Amino acid sequence: MKVIFLKDVKGKGKKGEIKNVADGYAHNFLIKQGLAVEATTSSMSSLEAQNKKQEKLAAEELAEAKKLKEKLDQITVELTAKAGEGGRIFGSITSKQIAEELQKKHGIKVDKRKMELNDAIRTLGHTKVPVKLYHDVTATLTVHVQEV
Repeated sequence: MKVIFLKDVKGKGKKGEIKNVADGYAHNFLIKQGLAVEATTSSMSSLEAQNKKQEKLAAEELAEAKKLKEKLDQITVELTAKAGEGGRIFGSITSKQIAEELQKKHGIKVDKRKMELNDAIRTLGHTKVPVKLYHDVTATLTVHVQEV
């Protein structure tokens, strides 16, 4: 019997896949548990429509991420901190502080977890911070730390 998986089933199939399984297994487990539906022409067409909708959403998200990348590449976030000798600052500048300043000054909301800052900024000057916006879209944000 051909079924369309509604959820991932370990060892059998992933969500959205169409597979041939034993009739008893399909009726007694997969369909009963709500893990799959029988692959009829109407369910096949609804699956295709759902896939097209997901592709369209993914394309829109990618376009939005590219627009945001263009903006972020042009922006410099200005932060101030107390500093000692040799340009070393007391404490550090974290991705949370950068995200808050970006929201406050430029009105762009970026999740702090998307900033790929390996270690907090501990020196004065300009620092390039990569921001992962989408699978293949990474922007580079410039952070300028000045002495108070």
